[in-house]
Amino acid sequence: MIDLFIHVRFLDLIDIFLVAVIFYEIYKLVKGTVAFNIFMGIFIIFVVWLVVRSLKMELLGSILGQLFGVGVIAIIIVFQQEVRRFLLMLGSRYRSNRKFSLEHLFSSQFKLASEASLHAIVEACGQMSENHTGALIVLARESELTEYVETGEIIDASISSELIKSIFFKNSPLHDGAVIISLNRVKAARCILPVSQKLELNPALGLRHRAAIGISEQTDAFVIVVSEETGHISTASNGDITEDLSADDLFKVLETNHK
Repeated sequence: MIDLFIHVRFLDLIDIFLVAVIFYEIYKLVKGTVAFNIFMGIFIIFVVWLVVRSLKMELLGSILGQLFGVGVIAIIIVFQQEVRRFLLMLGSRYRSNRKFSLEHLFSSQFKLASEASLHAIVEACGQMSENHTGALIVLARESELTEYVETGEIIDASISSELIKSIFFKNSPLHDGAVIISLNRVKAARCILPVSQKLELNPALGLRHRAAIGISEQTDAFVIVVSEETGHISTASNGDITEDLSADDLFKVLETNHK
């Protein structure tokens, strides 16, 4: 007699749930990017391979099996940025849950900047917004962004409104690029940032905004953008951008992320 009942263990349910969570996180990482189409192509090939195996088509199944056997390295290369973001997400969540760790007690690195520095940043952004002076300011969190700091001109100075405005002054040799603030210091200016490859971004967004989104996708940094065309202030974090903020709104957002 054929047993028509499927025996499902509790561990099987946990297994299915964990796989679903992993696929959901991968989907969030690649959603709206060119990598999403690549991911869907790989997924379709994988489904075809499962069907071929179930039908016992030995030759085609062997070819697809070999393809997947050597494809792991290729997938890591193709999805290099997404793998980095996934690992960064895991690490960031782990560190954010360590509320009583020694790192949080003795390190100021987990704060965007001091209270006085936040006021200086907001004051500079407010005046640059009024004057339509373009600006791109990256505030480091856990990661000090050393690899991006090294692409620019090292400054390593105290944060002040006048310093920030002078850097982004149109005739300044340092205005083109990003300023990186880490450990409550202006570390470098004219830094080169990665540009987001998201396809659904507003076409009106310029290179500064795309660079802000790009660095927030690949790191845990918090980014401020002042548009040269409109004077609008925007912020980017975790791959998302919030546009058209006032100076007061900016300070509230910075204060929230500062805590």
